[in-house]
Amino acid sequence: MSIKSDAWIRRMACEHGMIEPFEPGQIRHNASGGRIVSYGTSSYGYDVRCASEFKVFTNINSTVIDPKEFDSRNFVDFSGEVCIIPPNSFALARTVEYFRIPRSTLVICLGKSTYARCGIIVNVTPLEPEWEGHVTLEFSNTTPLPARIYANEGVAQMLFFESDEVCETSYRDRGGKYQGQRGVTLPRT
Repeated sequence: MSIKSDAWIRRMACEHGMIEPFEPGQIRHNASGGRIVSYGTSSYGYDVRCASEFKVFTNINSTVIDPKEFDSRNFVDFSGEVCIIPPNSFALARTVEYFRIPRSTLVICLGKSTYARCGIIVNVTPLEPEWEGHVTLEFSNTTPLPARIYANEGVAQMLFFESDEVCETSYRDRGGKYQGQRGVTLPRT
């Protein structure tokens, strides 16, 4: 198994629709020339953007978090270019990009250092072979202060690993419950 390069990522995105929309280079400035948290293709990865749809955690209902019986009232929906996450709380978002992962590939996501150095942790489970959809992102604000997340800017890097042997059963084959997800997707049982 080896990590895939920028040339492989560009080829798979352009010829096979692996990432849509796709940015073949690294974008560091917005249209008016202001600096942004970068996104696009890097040497051995792809920096994804956060869309402007958020679900911010609230404890207003004083419920218990249960992954088997999740109560959607634990979140407040928010749309905007900047999302404020309360201290010691979290929010869900999604990538701008839609992914179609090849059968021989596994994708690992790591948060960008710009956010990590501010105490904001991005968590995503691996993107399995033949999974497709918008990636749901979990942002944890580990600080005692409110934290900002910027929509349409880079938030995490995807690393692509191609196996030397194709898996017998892919995510699609086993009918994974998050297959084809669009938008911010809450826990499913």
